[in-house]
Amino acid sequence: MEKRDMIYEGKAKKVYTTDDENLVIVSYKDDATAFNGLKKGTIAGKGAINNQMSNFLMQMLEKNGVPTHFVEQLNERDTVVKRVRIVPLEVIIRNISAGSFSKRYGVEEGIVFDQPTIEFSYKNDELGDPLINDYHALALKLATKEEIETIKKYAFRVDELLKAYFKGLNIDLVDFKLEFGRLPDGTIVLADEISPDTCRFWDSQTHEKLDKDRFRRDLGGVEEAYQEVMRRLGIEK
Repeated sequence: MEKRDMIYEGKAKKVYTTDDENLVIVSYKDDATAFNGLKKGTIAGKGAINNQMSNFLMQMLEKNGVPTHFVEQLNERDTVVKRVRIVPLEVIIRNISAGSFSKRYGVEEGIVFDQPTIEFSYKNDELGDPLINDYHALALKLATKEEIETIKKYAFRVDELLKAYFKGLNIDLVDFKLEFGRLPDGTIVLADEISPDTCRFWDSQTHEKLDKDRFRRDLGGVEEAYQEVMRRLGIEK
């Protein structure tokens, strides 16, 4: 399958049409952004790592009952996925206090929650992706009540599966962002990516950050952190 026209370029990916109207090719970039695009840079090899890691995890989730957009990996940066209409909700699951949660509510990082929390933000760069709740999402007609319930169910299932999987790799899954899309028949599937760009990963023993926070906070060792997660997953780059 070959790329045709580029139909979208985001902060981390480009999307191309193919000869099948129901399939597109996603190509991962090394560009890195933070704080809604205010901070920009490059993380060498990030695109290849995020593509392969995301595909690996999506296939694991599929086998465990979570439908995804994944179809086939073409090479280390390019993947064929089902064409979806993205539901304009960013879904954030949190297991441990960190990042904007700690800042917003004035709590220290590292508090392990009794149960995971879920947040929605309105996927809108111009507005800065504001936090919203179910009622706002319904009022704005971003999704139906049934779709929101489906998204919640899948999001908590993803958390359950990923948290256990990464625990076995000596990594704590602190929090992560998911996006979902609609297939032409309206079926909700997991889309976007699962990577150190979209997840907070901490080493279970040392609590060393193994994710994009190293870029956000100028901690150094960004490439090495991404590579370490890849290594623990056993994916050959």
